[in-house]
Amino acid sequence: MVSMIQTPLAYSLYQKIDLANVECLNEKVDGSGVNVFKSWSERLNREECVESDCDAELIFNIPFTGDVKLKGIVIISDEELSRVKLFKSKMRMSFDDVSGEADQEFAVIHDPQGTVEYPIKPTKFLMSII
Repeated sequence: MVSMIQTPLAYSLYQKIDLANVECLNEKVDGSGVNVFKSWSERLNREECVESDCDAELIFNIPFTGDVKLKGIVIISDEELSRVKLFKSKMRMSFDDVSGEADQEFAVIHDPQGTVEYPIKPTKFLMSII
């Protein structure tokens, strides 16, 4: 079940992302994957984005600067997405790794304005999610 965001997030995950070490697999332009992680005030800025190189799949390896407890996620896209898989505490995942069962998986609603928040199971994502 998704919920509509009523107010800006009190605690932004953006501040805990180790941006220098974010890795995006299958990105059309090398290094562009990190550009999708933005502060709350910049979330609708579409000047910098990421596109998939040859198919509709991208993998993000997202390291954090410390322990985080992920409670919800907002996904903004101009394109229709179908599903998102989240994996906790797995370093440097590849396309072979994501064929297994995810810690959480959900269908994505087309939401170009970022008004939908997807609830995340109350699990600590210690190092990275994809």
